[in-house]
Amino acid sequence: MLASAYDGVVFDCDGVLVDSEPITNRLLATMVGELGVPISVETAHRMFVGRSFADDMVEIEKLIGRPLPQGWAEQYIERRNEVLAKEIEAVAGVDAVLARLVHRKVPIAVASGAERDKMRITLGATRLDRHFGGGVFGADQGTHAKPAPDVYLLAMRETGLDPSRTIVIEDTPTGTRAGVAAGATVLGFCERNDPRGLLDAGAVAVFAAMSELPRLLGVH
Repeated sequence: MLASAYDGVVFDCDGVLVDSEPITNRLLATMVGELGVPISVETAHRMFVGRSFADDMVEIEKLIGRPLPQGWAEQYIERRNEVLAKEIEAVAGVDAVLARLVHRKVPIAVASGAERDKMRITLGATRLDRHFGGGVFGADQGTHAKPAPDVYLLAMRETGLDPSRTIVIEDTPTGTRAGVAAGATVLGFCERNDPRGLLDAGAVAVFAAMSELPRLLGVH
């Protein structure tokens, strides 16, 4: 069904291309605990996945009941980048999917709620960056973070894609709403997240393993 209905595919990054969320949520739980409010990694996942870092900081300040200490954000980014460079891995099966799309000459891009500096680390360490060329777009390039459509609209505009003929691959309700708001068709990757939340946010279908995506895209 989708094979004749799209011209290109735009991927979210964290949780879709790279398995970064367990790493960053572990660090966020640690650093919030250091502020005197212990939380579990599972709680961090529920609070922070799919949100921008700026929104994360707002939520942390609500949680601890006071402004974050000066320099906390910079310390977090430094620690995050260090641990990601050491531990990051590609989502299982995604390298083969990207290679197949490139081989079929299907335009692809990345549109992340994270900043491009973070993706230089994660996509670089996993070597997934070789598939995308310059088609990597981040939250630091838009005015409004997901669920606003800014970063998806930017990626499609710069890649020359018509939103009505673009597939977006997302793993969070927030990102799914962003893709829908941009006018794209969203497929929800539910390996770690509740498929119902993705469908409720507007995904037309969900899949739990990257090995399923080529069939959905008609490139198997």
